[in-house]
Amino acid sequence: MNNTELHRTHRIGWLRAAVLGANDGIVSTASLVVGVAAAEATRSSVLVAGMAGMVAGAMAMAAGEYVSVSSQADTENADLERERKELATDFEFEQTELAAIYVKRGLDAELARQVAAQLMAKDALGAHARDELGFSDTLSARPVQAAFASAGSFTVGAAMPMLVVVLVPANLLVWAVSGGSLIFLAFLGALAARVGGAPVWKSVVRVTFWGALAMALTAGVGALFGAKL
Repeated sequence: MNNTELHRTHRIGWLRAAVLGANDGIVSTASLVVGVAAAEATRSSVLVAGMAGMVAGAMAMAAGEYVSVSSQADTENADLERERKELATDFEFEQTELAAIYVKRGLDAELARQVAAQLMAKDALGAHARDELGFSDTLSARPVQAAFASAGSFTVGAAMPMLVVVLVPANLLVWAVSGGSLIFLAFLGALAARVGGAPVWKSVVRVTFWGALAMALTAGVGALFGAKL
């Protein structure tokens, strides 16, 4: 009998970046395409605008994710360096501090001291990083991985509405891209919920609502300014 528990915490880092990238790729590119199409632009103009938006969006996602996660990594490294110095200058105080953390979690004082002593004997910095600072290998910041995941997933997401633009007649672009993109968003929301173990319906409603709102607003802007220009 296999009693191994299935947890999904290890997926949080890459799942967040991938879902955010794909969602942005669909919503931003579809909204851009719908806005340009609503202004009665030609198919070639819509395609150019969509491709430009896809490339610019992918690079923006990669850069933004890299900078954000790098800042997190810098903070983590600074805290670890501070903890390393404290361990070097006052090891006993740090052991007492770690034992106090275990007491707050429910261990009696004597057992907490024994646990702290044994853990610090093996890996003092690791024990403090995990139990005092809250760091872990599963949730640690990985800037390059996050940047590539965001850019790649954005491109995949953006390719979906672009495919609709290529296949659908020009006079149906607004409705076809809007409807197709909402279907893509619903599928993405369901997939992300399944992988992360979250309620499917809540995720689907959330992503489709905001996607529909974004496309409705840009279609309105495109129609308004297209009629005036």
